[in-house]
Amino acid sequence: MSRFSNPLLPRDGADPFLIWNDGEYFLSVTRGKHLSFYRAPTLAGLRDAQEQIFWSDSHPQRCTEIWAPEFFHLDGRWWCYYTASDGKGRHRMWVLRGHETDLGGPWEFGAQLKTDEGDALYAIDLTVIQSPRGRFAVWAGHPGHRLFISPMESPSVLGSERMLLEASGFGCPDIREGPFCLRRNGRIFLIYSACDARSADYKLGMLSADENADLMDAASWTQHPDPVFTRNDRAKVYGPGHHCFFKSPDGTQDWMAYHAKKSRRWTFTDRVPCAMRITWNEDGTPNLGTPPAFGEEQTEPS
Repeated sequence: MSRFSNPLLPRDGADPFLIWNDGEYFLSVTRGKHLSFYRAPTLAGLRDAQEQIFWSDSHPQRCTEIWAPEFFHLDGRWWCYYTASDGKGRHRMWVLRGHETDLGGPWEFGAQLKTDEGDALYAIDLTVIQSPRGRFAVWAGHPGHRLFISPMESPSVLGSERMLLEASGFGCPDIREGPFCLRRNGRIFLIYSACDARSADYKLGMLSADENADLMDAASWTQHPDPVFTRNDRAKVYGPGHHCFFKSPDGTQDWMAYHAKKSRRWTFTDRVPCAMRITWNEDGTPNLGTPPAFGEEQTEPS
């Protein structure tokens, strides 16, 4: 059985998005000036993959601080949601329109996703939830660097209604970000990052809802009382978070990609992309386990 170990790349890389598609893994991480893929038929192979840049931009409102791309196949084509700014603190959400079937592209500019009516507020880390009652966007924004939810009118247009999703920081007074959704057996699990990403205490928390509930009703959401993924001091893995979930090639296993820090220093610069298999508890909730040590061998997804 083939094996791999974390980190997945030989250099830094925060905010990983990882997916198996058409015989390859596609890994994208925050690079700041552009969007790119690393592609390989195995997780171990990503370490030797060449970076393939597929998008950069000279438009003054979205030419820098290009962060946290996520990819979804919606309404018959691929879409890439990402954060970008003007370099002066004006972070907003943008979407690229992709090919009908080929995740590798070509890609073209789609739109800005306006997350507040006046387009006045900071917004990052948008993800998409599909439910029987519709499609929703969740992102991190102001005021307060908290989570917000809005219905989606189309893959490139948000509805006018938005709602704050109250989410615990487990002692961290600031920052809820990096949401991503799991759906299983009629339930939605919205898992998010809490604390400052420079901190060794960066961690994951979880909200859950019935998939048939009104997701724009705050009462539909339940806060899990404890963090669901935290630092592993014994293994010297710190600040794990900003994750995504993906299926194994045969569709039988659930996996998580995340970034983690190699030190307890207060810095953005030591975050690296990682992956591990997750399981499920008897009560139907996801069990994300404990981040393995860097260099610890794991079996490749089935």
